[in-house]
Amino acid sequence: MIDPSSLARHGPVIPVIVLRRVADAVPLAEALLAGGVKVLEVTLRTEAALACIEAIARALPEAIVGAGTIRGALDARAAQAVGAQFAVSPGYTPEVGAACRELKLPLLPGVATASEVMMASADGHRLLKFFPAQQAGGIPMLKALAGPFSDVSFCPTGGITLETAPQFLALPNVAVCGGSWLTPQEAVDAGDWARITRLAREASALRA
Repeated sequence: MIDPSSLARHGPVIPVIVLRRVADAVPLAEALLAGGVKVLEVTLRTEAALACIEAIARALPEAIVGAGTIRGALDARAAQAVGAQFAVSPGYTPEVGAACRELKLPLLPGVATASEVMMASADGHRLLKFFPAQQAGGIPMLKALAGPFSDVSFCPTGGITLETAPQFLALPNVAVCGGSWLTPQEAVDAGDWARITRLAREASALRA
């Protein structure tokens, strides 16, 4: 089982991926890998999502593929069953935490407030998804959380772009960013894998 904090060691950005067609899953993952992006979060926002995770996990063992939008125990079990190596939740509940612990499925739990940070960290989580990052206070909020939660690192996700990511990554309590800009829907729909590889290279080159 991987340590959730190790996800940040593979690069500064984790792509937030929405896939509507199973046929796109492996080519998209290959394009991201070619650009140096190894950790992939496929969100459970479409009917094809689980099959896409399974396809990537089978075809590309070098990728670290996880499932996003985990909202409960059923989601966690379904994600693990198709080969997800980690889970990402938009918020945090004891049910989600307990289910992932029981499954030994590493969890990156979502938080937006100090109370949620306290709840998740009390259950042993030290890398937390700050979501939705821009709407929940962005950089000023992360700076404010650094004081009382010096032992916690964050993965801000939501509204972050290639241009703003370096500002987040410069914060000492930000380990990695989540970004949907690496996989724009029009590029996926068009099969423009070269564009996605280019975006992945740009993201991989970001430094705090």
